Amino acid sequence: MAVIIIGYIQPSSGQTNMSKDNPAGFIASAQRTIRMEAEAVADLESRIGSEFASACDLLLQTSGRVIVTGMGKSGHIARKIAATLASTGTPAFFVHPGEASHGDMGMITENDAVIALSNSGAVAELVTLLPLMKRMGVALISMTGNDKSPLASASNAHLNTGVETEACPLDLAPTSSTTTALVMGDALAIALLEARGFTAEDFAFSHPGGTLGKQLLLKVEDVMYEGPDIPRVGLSTVLSAALMEISSKGLGMTTVVDDEGALAGIFTDGDLRRVLDSDVDIKSAAISKVMVKGCKTVKTGMLAAESLRIMEQNKISSLVVTDHQKNIVGIIHLSMLLKAGLI
Repeated sequence: MAVIIIGYIQPSSGQTNMSKDNPAGFIASAQRTIRMEAEAVADLESRIGSEFASACDLLLQTSGRVIVTGMGKSGHIARKIAATLASTGTPAFFVHPGEASHGDMGMITENDAVIALSNSGAVAELVTLLPLMKRMGVALISMTGNDKSPLASASNAHLNTGVETEACPLDLAPTSSTTTALVMGDALAIALLEARGFTAEDFAFSHPGGTLGKQLLLKVEDVMYEGPDIPRVGLSTVLSAALMEISSKGLGMTTVVDDEGALAGIFTDGDLRRVLDSDVDIKSAAISKVMVKGCKTVKTGMLAAESLRIMEQNKISSLVVTDHQKNIVGIIHLSMLLKAGLI
């Protein structure tokens, strides 16, 4: 006779009663992870020395590009490091080591430098490439957690990013080790940025779609109203006609020009409110009697961000743009700066 015994299986020691009804476990786990990774990063500082300086020197001397490579989680970190280098003045891109063995080695030239990431320093896909890199004579910089690994031994400069233990309680999932590699990559990028004298304007050219890029690249002539869109009336124009010009152009103001077309003043919606509080007859009074003389202007070639600062300081919504002969060439308005993403 066969006997089947049905019993209760005791959960393994790794299981806990963490749940949404018991948030303390989640909080403690997160705090432990952050603390362990912060300690791992802090340990990196004492390792920055001659090897780091050599790595920087090799990268500065590279006439080609910097290829960053790594497998698995190290590959994800390598992609980010390549992107950071490229955006801070060091041309770089990521090459997958597995694909490199099947044709992508052709993306690497003898003028390039390679940064290879592997916590063990012995991942097969990278070790396979070492003879080829040596034959090409490319500078090789490694980031590993093992100074004696094949990758570290073959490198021109080795940066130790190893950790005593991963934040993962099983000490298996790459956590602290990938964080230290990422931080070391940032340290390289910033050191190179400073050595190259990379400026905010240089950064803007590699980030033309970002806010900083717009602030440093956009000129007033890129966002101003011009040509027939410029509200314009003469000195003798009757106020009521000037109001029609303001209404039709939709900028809440009009420029006033003299007989030669030079800027004489402006009249805005705010000026109209003051006029209505007086006894001025808008059907007969000339605009020259109520306009504002000596209005705020900006020159072509000025950064649009600077014109925004002038508007904010003077609590106005538009500026007249003039050329160096003081001819009106456009109107810059808050609405256009908003549309351009500067506000």
